Amino acid sequence: MATATEGAQHAHMPSDVSSRLSFFDRFATKASEFASRAWFFAMCVLLVLVWAPSYFVIQSLDTWQLIINTATTIVTFLLVALLQNSQSRSDEALQDKLNAVAAALAELMEGKDPSSDLRDAATELRKSVGLEDRESSD
Repeated sequence: MATATEGAQHAHMPSDVSSRLSFFDRFATKASEFASRAWFFAMCVLLVLVWAPSYFVIQSLDTWQLIINTATTIVTFLLVALLQNSQSRSDEALQDKLNAVAAALAELMEGKDPSSDLRDAATELRKSVGLEDRESSD
């Protein structure tokens, strides 16, 4: 296992991140955007409003409850998996940004002249902007 010093020296940086996302990562991002909209919530409320009076058509309490329980369980199960993917990628991107900030601050604190190391650290900082849109879980 690497020590903390070795880990800091070899930290994953924004420039190490490929801008190419896998199909699943792109799909999870779109699903996250879809589920975070107000109209998605409105559709969920509409589903409940349509389901509630359906008891009078179905006339079986067990079947009526089973319909909403099954539908909501399936949607919840799938959304949790997709949203967890997006959240994990966002967390990884945030860590990479912090790595870039820490590296740049370390360079500044060492009081070096504007060297290539400092320019490299500044470049890493610039690359970290919007990194969560490029971070892949692969």
